[in-house]
Amino acid sequence: MKVFRELFNFYINSSIHVALSVYALTWITLITYGIPYDENVLYFIFYASITGYNFVKYFGLAKFHHRRLANWLKWIQVFSLFCFLFMCYYALQLQAITLVYIAGFGVITFLYAIPFLPKRYFFDSKQNLRSIGGLKVYLIALVWGGVTVLLPLINNDCRIDAGVLLMVVQRFVFIVVLMLPFEIRDLQYDSIKLDTIPQKIGVKQTKVLGSILLVVYVLLELLKEAIHRTNMEVLLIITSITFIFLVFSRANQPKFYSSFWVEGIPVLWLILILVA
Repeated sequence: MKVFRELFNFYINSSIHVALSVYALTWITLITYGIPYDENVLYFIFYASITGYNFVKYFGLAKFHHRRLANWLKWIQVFSLFCFLFMCYYALQLQAITLVYIAGFGVITFLYAIPFLPKRYFFDSKQNLRSIGGLKVYLIALVWGGVTVLLPLINNDCRIDAGVLLMVVQRFVFIVVLMLPFEIRDLQYDSIKLDTIPQKIGVKQTKVLGSILLVVYVLLELLKEAIHRTNMEVLLIITSITFIFLVFSRANQPKFYSSFWVEGIPVLWLILILVA
């Protein structure tokens, strides 16, 4: 049981679970547009997600405590190195135009973690995009939306039209809602200077906002030219599940409520589509 618990903690802490969610959303985009399984872009996004998330989460720890890193963090560093190498391999298999877009999202990820501007522009001394009040959730949603929708389509020579941009907006809205349970969970830990959504409007109003955004998400689906009945049914199921998790989220939630169950909703979404 102890070994299983340690493996599960490594699975969560090493960002494998979140990477599977990004991978799932990307595959959903391919399925939606009738594009065959694109191993190169899917595997690149999977390994890049692990590399990027671990860089953002552990950069500060590795920078200041390198000589006395905990064993679990050392293992994550080694694991992240291998993921980085796989990411580079699959990047070489992608089209040049895809790499241009990847570079843009990579810069945002880099600036999210690395100090780069004078302190006067920030609410604390970290001097990165992550520290700008109220920006975190929207920045993550923007990157997820772009990566999971634009990259697979661009790599498969699809035209970026109004329908694609609508899906990007949809994905952005969905990810913002998916982030709200995390924002509520971190309410007891986040500095008040971060100006997160629950800090600004409270937990109850955050849930109201998330519920409204889910309605907006469904309404945006109705704007599409072609609506597949099965996909719509799956979408309504996933929207309902997301709503339930949002409603029952609280500051002192169980340890893996957000980091496993909420984060795993995109994986469930993919499974339902594949089964349907």
